Amino acid sequence: MPRKQRIQYPGAVYHIISRGNYRKELFLKENTGAAFERALMETVERCGWKLHAYVIMSNHYHLAVETPEPNLVDGMKWLQSTFATRFNRLRNERGHVFARQAALRAPAWLTRSTGFAISALSRSVKAAISRS
Repeated sequence: MPRKQRIQYPGAVYHIISRGNYRKELFLKENTGAAFERALMETVERCGWKLHAYVIMSNHYHLAVETPEPNLVDGMKWLQSTFATRFNRLRNERGHVFARQAALRAPAWLTRSTGFAISALSRSVKAAISRS
């Protein structure tokens, strides 16, 4: 049974979560977190997205994104495939890097609260990583 089509329209706001394949820790070694962040910023620029907040954890990430154009699917395909290509090249591996993506449409007030929560979490994660 095919997956339902994503709801896309101009000005949509999404909370996106994506985990590493097999819940594998992706973002702890060899500057992979920084590499993902670069790919994310390239995607934001290419797609014209408004990135309200994001956090990169050891095996997954969260994004709070607004899409002025209905291009979430194309942007996520580009982000995840570009990062996977770079990750696999760096680690001399092959195949999927992410298990799947989940995109949830949310009203603007939820984006603000999600952004606040992601921002607070991001600060605590960066602090924890810098202490280790």
